[in-house]
Amino acid sequence: MLVVVVVGCEIGFWVLLVAGLVARYPLRRPRLGAALLVCVPLVDLVLLAVTALDLRRGATADATHGLAAVYLGFSVAFGHSTIRWADQRFAHRFAGGPPPVRPPRHGWARARHEWREWAKGLLGWAVACAFLVAAIVYVGDAERTRELWDWVRTLTVGLVIWLIAFPVWETIFPRRPRR
Repeated sequence: MLVVVVVGCEIGFWVLLVAGLVARYPLRRPRLGAALLVCVPLVDLVLLAVTALDLRRGATADATHGLAAVYLGFSVAFGHSTIRWADQRFAHRFAGGPPPVRPPRHGWARARHEWREWAKGLLGWAVACAFLVAAIVYVGDAERTRELWDWVRTLTVGLVIWLIAFPVWETIFPRRPRR
């Protein structure tokens, strides 16, 4: 059941985002658009409440509980930039705004971009791990929360791989412009 809620929250995020931007630009209702965009974080609160309730009722933590924590963490870290990314495209397409800003393709500007993105990933990791550890403490039963510790390890390994493969790599071997 929890996996349905996670998928529903992801769909809800995009529905509210698109509805807010459609109201803001094509329908020219900026207040309605702002109200819909303000509701986007409420999706995260619903997921948090349902996950906590599921664990409180005695469920053994499984992959969906870990996925919910990861979704919440990365929604906190990347949600604002995702909304900004979509807003730039809607403004350009429907309101004559400037073309969307593209990330740098090479050089130190690219390396700085990769470090910023990784820092957001680090924030997402920290928030997700905080939720995972909070769930472990909340349940108070090591046997029922073993899966959540696996999520912490997996996220940490993924974050280290991301660090090496992108920001560190781009810093040591920056891409050069094509001639």
